[in-house]
Amino acid sequence: MPRMLLIAAANRQPAWVEEGYAEYAKRLRGRNTLELKVVALAPRTKATPATRAVEDEGERLLKAVPPGAHVVALDEGGKLFTTAELAERLEVWERGGAPVAFLIGGPDGLSPACFARAAETWSLSPLTLPHGLVRIVAAEALYRAASLLAGHPYHRD
Repeated sequence: MPRMLLIAAANRQPAWVEEGYAEYAKRLRGRNTLELKVVALAPRTKATPATRAVEDEGERLLKAVPPGAHVVALDEGGKLFTTAELAERLEVWERGGAPVAFLIGGPDGLSPACFARAAETWSLSPLTLPHGLVRIVAAEALYRAASLLAGHPYHRD
């Protein structure tokens, strides 16, 4: 069964983000587990080009990816999935047997190197979401997809 990791470039998040993510991550057990790895944001000053910060964060994100992992970049321009479609993707990832790493970029997004390493790109919404909320929504979506695979109705807890 694959281990899933959310790898996020971020600084300290509010308690509600930590609590929301933890609630859904603890529900994912058995066939699938979800772990959070956080890499620090690159320092940003008026003199630092955003591209440099994105590249630095991208290097840190990619260093946190386990060897042989299937990488999924989270980006608003990625593929939108229904819960049933995400459950199908989860099943494919399970059959692959490799860890699945979901990359969440910092305020300026993911680096070109992260997109190049990713096997696919997933959009949680066409809306721009705060990065802390992305953690919660991704964890909840993965929980719902795993629940559906386990035969539980995805519309109820």
